[in-house]
Amino acid sequence: MTYREICESFKKVNIENARGEAELLISEIMGEFSEDRDYQDERLCDAVRRRCEGYPLQYIIGKWWFARCELEVSEECLVPRPDTESIVEEAVKLLPRNARFADLCTGSGCIAISIADLRADTSGVAVELYPRTLELAKRNAERNKVADRLEFIEGDVLLGDALGEERFSAIISNPPYIRSDVIDTLSREVRHEPRVALDGGADGLIFYRAIVEKYQQNLTDDGYFIFEIGYDQAEEIKEIAEENGFLCQVKKDLGGNDRVAVLRRK
Repeated sequence: MTYREICESFKKVNIENARGEAELLISEIMGEFSEDRDYQDERLCDAVRRRCEGYPLQYIIGKWWFARCELEVSEECLVPRPDTESIVEEAVKLLPRNARFADLCTGSGCIAISIADLRADTSGVAVELYPRTLELAKRNAERNKVADRLEFIEGDVLLGDALGEERFSAIISNPPYIRSDVIDTLSREVRHEPRVALDGGADGLIFYRAIVEKYQQNLTDDGYFIFEIGYDQAEEIKEIAEENGFLCQVKKDLGGNDRVAVLRRK
């Protein structure tokens, strides 16, 4: 199986970046890359087959890159996406010196780990419900040499007690926010990702309501929430903020879509 044959296979199933994905797949599985070599390898053939069936490239190679970090990824977590780097950029900019932050619904740990990596003066707590996902996040923190500044807690964010009585300069979250009835219409790649990490309830807002209502006592007096939000959720997030005595500023990602909501007390 050659590079060109893999590219053609990917193009036939409408994989957008067929050339880039083919090169990365060969490089990661074979440990080298050549446009001309015919790779007679069962592992590569199986990987190409799975990718053509819609299985995410990131899960096939078992890792992905986010901000400055290389992260282990698997079906235990969502694939870290470039849009989510917007929330990291905002947190890095807003956090005061020597700040403590919390990352709720941490998944792969990409947000907490990247903030700790970019801001060596900060430390934080990362909360995740599922034990295997939490262990993956811990491995990622060790992999990126920030484990000494991050504490990982197994807890149900919706219950409102995951942070105890500690107060933080920022509580950050990229929670599940897709409406339940929309999930089955998403791309075949996304449908391979854990549904529980996507499903935000009937209106997609269950986690935002719970976090703002139940964790505001965990913010310092001048602290704030930083959320990743869906492209069409800005007005609803502003309503949740208003109902709880917060002002909400919404910022866009690199694609021009609403992506980050910053909530501060009035």
